[in-house]
Amino acid sequence: MILEAVMLNIKPGLEDDFESAFKKASSIISSMKGYLSHELHKCIEVQGKYLLLVKWDSLAAHTVEFRGSSEYQEWKKLLHHFYEPFPTVEHFEKINLVYIENCSL
Repeated sequence: MILEAVMLNIKPGLEDDFESAFKKASSIISSMKGYLSHELHKCIEVQGKYLLLVKWDSLAAHTVEFRGSSEYQEWKKLLHHFYEPFPTVEHFEKINLVYIENCSL
């Protein structure tokens, strides 16, 4: 599983329009092959700042399949004009660590 993380800065005064457009765009991304889930979080401290987290089954599902699709063109049309500056997309993979508290071995 790959986690896509994107910090989105929305142009001032367009937050409500962005959230409305994102609801429409959610149906696009959730229909894609390799998509697992997504969450959009609104920053409490900074107006117009959002965090988008998307889980994909592979990096290629996002970078090749989604970005190479006609659905991505619709996603762009709905959302990309809200961003200032344009966001950096990063991908993460989970590291499994085991922590045992107060364990005497």
